[in-house]
Amino acid sequence: MKLLIVIDMQNDFIDGSLGTKEAVAIVPNVAKKIEEARGAGKIVVFTRDTHQKNYLETQEGKNLPVLHCVEGTDGWQISSKLEVGNSRIFNKPSFGSMELADYAASLDGLEEIELVGLCTGICVISNAFILKAKLPEVKISVDASCCACVTPESHKNALAAMKLCQINCES
Repeated sequence: MKLLIVIDMQNDFIDGSLGTKEAVAIVPNVAKKIEEARGAGKIVVFTRDTHQKNYLETQEGKNLPVLHCVEGTDGWQISSKLEVGNSRIFNKPSFGSMELADYAASLDGLEEIELVGLCTGICVISNAFILKAKLPEVKISVDASCCACVTPESHKNALAAMKLCQINCES
């Protein structure tokens, strides 16, 4: 069994308050990856960064004082250019999701996990490391052509860090 995890492909991270041209550029790649995964019989799940109106008062908000992904807003929504369908969505208040890792661990016969999405150096890397810690014998990979970060340099740094921890990073 194989699992594709689509990390935080939300409007605020693509072309909203924290959007970048690199994030906009990967949307077609991610859409194609989702379609191919479903065609191959993989399970596809999504995460959604989820904050409340008091975000700027939180520890994260004090370190990144840009209001984003407030639950119920357009910026919080997963891009309409991606086919969510009936896929499970994990709302997460922080970078990584323990609930997602528990879900992956509950899948009998899980052989491989692939991650795509935003932001390579924050939420993608956090979830990859949590999954690697929870499931050390499951192959975990990241498709670099379906990820973007705050800057191209931070994207490359995150990929290098994941490779050091035996997470395959392919383009």
